[in-house]
Amino acid sequence: MNLTDAQRRHLRSLAHPRKPIVTIGRNGLTDAVVKELEQALAHHELVKIKVNIGDREARNGTVEDLCERTGGALVQRIGYVATLFRRNPDEPKVTLDPA
Repeated sequence: MNLTDAQRRHLRSLAHPRKPIVTIGRNGLTDAVVKELEQALAHHELVKIKVNIGDREARNGTVEDLCERTGGALVQRIGYVATLFRRNPDEPKVTLDPA
């Protein structure tokens, strides 16, 4: 899913007050984490993830892998926290500004 700059800006403003729902720990990216994220994206559409992996490049690779495996779009990544968005076609909850 490709997001325009205006849509990313809108989603960042919606995600700002939210807390991370999914946490990736020492074990890294497991099937259980992917399943949990799939459920969170289906329910919330806009999800913050905390990636507790020490190396910056490893965190970036993990977030990119998550986006590929879940079909989510990366909205923002700051430090250990990434925000993903994936539209739920059956019950959309987040409105995107037309761009």
